[in-house]
Amino acid sequence: MKLVDALPKTTAGRAIGNQIIRSGTSVAANYRAAQRARSKAEFISKIGIVVEEADETQLWLEFIMDSGLMSKKKIELLYKESSELLSVFCAVQITSKKNKK
Repeated sequence: MKLVDALPKTTAGRAIGNQIIRSGTSVAANYRAAQRARSKAEFISKIGIVVEEADETQLWLEFIMDSGLMSKKKIELLYKESSELLSVFCAVQITSKKNKK
């Protein structure tokens, strides 16, 4: 959220900032929902949404860097963390699908 607040108050900055807020908070909400899943199938479904939203958030971070809205140096650590989280969520998804069978 601090990143979004630091984006320029341009049309592009606001649009991308809104997208990051939506997808980034969706990751947290859906991960929490997955933890409370009533079945393996529901868990797998929710983790799938987490992966999609985490990937979308990473896309918007790439847009920020590629467009020059903010320097790559300011985004690098956040991008690295998003990559690590996405890798973890993908591994959970793959393992869950294997264990369901």
